[in-house]
Amino acid sequence: MADKKQYLFDNPRNVKLVLYSLYISCGILLLLDFILHRHISHSWERLLGFYSIYGFIGCVSIVFGSKWLRTLVKRDEDYYDSDELKKEKEGEHVDE
Repeated sequence: MADKKQYLFDNPRNVKLVLYSLYISCGILLLLDFILHRHISHSWERLLGFYSIYGFIGCVSIVFGSKWLRTLVKRDEDYYDSDELKKEKEGEHVDE
């Protein structure tokens, strides 16, 4: 198995490199929050890290909302072929 292909994220060093670069970019963006002037519409936008908190809450609400929505629109595993299977079990011919 010496010829087994190694992918980019199979090496733990590469995973650490991606995580560290993510942490550094988040830190730089937080520092830029002190430096850059923002044109705000509401007073709560003055809070430090408002946009990152707002984005995090938005993403979490999308995930929980999709889980809730799945319970409403979920279909059975054999939803599309259940009628055909019933007819085949009864011995009827199914047109294709």
